[in-house]
Amino acid sequence: MAKKKGVKPIAQNKKARHDYFIEESIECGIELKGTEVKSMRQGKVNLKESFAMVKNGEIFVQGMHISPYEHGNIFNTDPLRPKRLLLHKSEIRKLGSAVQRQGYALVPLDVYLKDGRMKLNLGLCVGKHLHDKRASTAERDVKREMARMVRTNNRSE
Repeated sequence: MAKKKGVKPIAQNKKARHDYFIEESIECGIELKGTEVKSMRQGKVNLKESFAMVKNGEIFVQGMHISPYEHGNIFNTDPLRPKRLLLHKSEIRKLGSAVQRQGYALVPLDVYLKDGRMKLNLGLCVGKHLHDKRASTAERDVKREMARMVRTNNRSE
């Protein structure tokens, strides 16, 4: 069977985009078990409460829930087990120093299938304050209203 080319989105962390300013995003691989991959291909992943942390020169994702595979019997693993991310040492050092010194957080933004491999988009983020959230909500509402006005004007012409 030939490998599928292209990108297929699996899950997004919309809460992260609401709660954080995303300074930088990095694509990384995920170390998974076989039944976890099968479950992820079915879209049974939740990134809502997940975060990443640097431990002993490696980056692990905590709180990423992958539902057990239905046909997985004894090979299913704990849905919330920490998953190791695959990055170069230089990238891990850079992210680790940013998190320690400058108060950034590592947050998974989305998971997708790229050329047959599971990838995770990891964001280097700074937390938003309440007034920042209100401003981004107001900005989004203005954009939505402008798009609605453009649509109604194009229909009437």
